[in-house]
Parts: sequence; C-alpha cells; structure tokens
Amino acid sequence: MAEKSNEIWKKFIKKHFQMLVLMIVACILAFMVAVGVFLWFVADAQSTGLVPELLGEWSIGYVITFILNLIFWEIILVVIPVIIAIALIYFLWWKKLPEKERKEYKEGHLFFGGRKHRTDIGGGISFLINIFFIIKVYLDGNWGLVFQDWEFDYLVYSYLWALIWVLIIFGVPMLIGGLWWLSRKMKK
Repeated sequence: MAEKSNEIWKKFIKKHFQMLVLMIVACILAFMVAVGVFLWFVADAQSTGLVPELLGEWSIGYVITFILNLIFWEIILVVIPVIIAIALIYFLWWKKLPEKERKEYKEGHLFFGGRKHRTDIGGGISFLINIFFIIKVYLDGNWGLVFQDWEFDYLVYSYLWALIWVLIIFGVPMLIGGLWWLSRKMKK
C-alpha cells in the first residue's frame, strides 16, 4: 500500500509539478490570511467594544460572542474563498485530466492517503461537556458574571455537573446497548 502511494506521488510530481507548487502556495496563503483575519478580529473586537480589554472583565457571554463572531469572519474571508478556489481547481484542472489518469490517482489515494477508519470520540465528549457547562452557567444566571468574580469551586462543580449529565444522557444508553449486544453475542 505504501509503495503504491509513493509511486503515485512520484508520477504526479513528475507530470504536475507546477500544479503541486501552486497548491502548496495556495495552502500557505490561506493559512496566512486566516491568521491575519484572526489578528485583525482580535484588535477590532477590543476597539469596537465587542469584548472588554481586560481578561478579568470577560464572561462566558463575551467568550461565546467572540467565538461566534470570529467563526463568522473566518468563514466569510477565508473558508468561502478557499471553497471557490478548490472548485476552480477541480473544474479547470482536475476535470480536464484524462479519465484514465484521474482513476489511477484515485485508486492510488493520491491526496487523501489510504482508507484508514479511525474514530476519535474524545474530542466529541469534551465538546459535549463544554456545551453542558455553558448551559449550566446560563441557567445559573452567571452568563454575564465576569471571570474575576467566579469562585474556583463553582467552576469545578459546574464542570462535574456537565460531566455527569453527559454520562447520563449518552453513557447510560451506550451501556444498555453494549450489554444488549453482548448478551446477544453470548447466546450465539
């Protein structure tokens, strides 16, 4: 598998070196623009009053507002142009390659490697715990409470509460399903 992948890359580089260089330059440019948009937004968020200048004056409400606005501007100024560039590359270059060559690149997993199925549930669980934490802070009426007024035990107990609810909502059904599946396997 690795040998075939190496061979397909060598063939691609020999035939399409200029396009590969163009793709690399485009990726570097997109990354630089994304960093530039982030830095612009950070400076602009403070000067426009979207968020306070001192971190001690921030609250969960400010954090969520900041993140959502940042995502919006990154989508508008980076993601949409990148999608347009990918579509242009696809229709102006990739579709014009001979069918046989495209098929060979696809079978050799040129751009996306072999088919490796890997699950990373840890990131999803952390995300869910953070969502439940934010909901708890909102329900407690601490959405606008600045961080400098938070107590450490409130933070710890709120995250513990979020973890327990994630385990109840998702863990219990998974445990029941796992036990049911195991009992069916044992009967066979």
